[in-house]
Amino acid sequence: MKKIIVFTFIVLIGSVALGQGVTQMNKLPSVNIKTLDGQPFNTSQIQNDGKPIVISFWALWCKPCKKEMEAYNENYEDWQQQTGVKIYAVSIDDARSTQKVLPFVRGHDWQMTVLLDPNGDFKRAMNVNLIPHTFLLDGNGKIVYQHTSYYEGMEDEFFELIKKVAAGEDIAKH
Repeated sequence: MKKIIVFTFIVLIGSVALGQGVTQMNKLPSVNIKTLDGQPFNTSQIQNDGKPIVISFWALWCKPCKKEMEAYNENYEDWQQQTGVKIYAVSIDDARSTQKVLPFVRGHDWQMTVLLDPNGDFKRAMNVNLIPHTFLLDGNGKIVYQHTSYYEGMEDEFFELIKKVAAGEDIAKH
């Protein structure tokens, strides 16, 4: 029972902190990370010609992360056709396990752009403490929404927000 209470408290505190984080950090920080094939990549290159962007932090050891990424991947083609959204999946696996990310991604045929953050520099700059942690950016690169955790069906709710952002609607109430 104590564990449930402590977990609930942590989730509540995290939710409050998330709400504040959106207003405190509107633009992406410029951080050097790597592409899936090990090439340098600066996060200032994350853009999508005025269309929505999703950045989701995940790791191989995180089952909810992999479920969320699989759900996004299953819907990605339709989402792109309807909204033009671009998804960046940022692996926070450490240097020892990043070599397993490429075979995993290829084995699951992920269509989204996968980036590697083995030192956690981008994760820290984005104030990511729990994963999965997903950010939604508008066409100007402004962070308009974020969430942690994943449950089955959450991707459908998230896509409704993506559609609103693509249509230029304000989703600050969410």
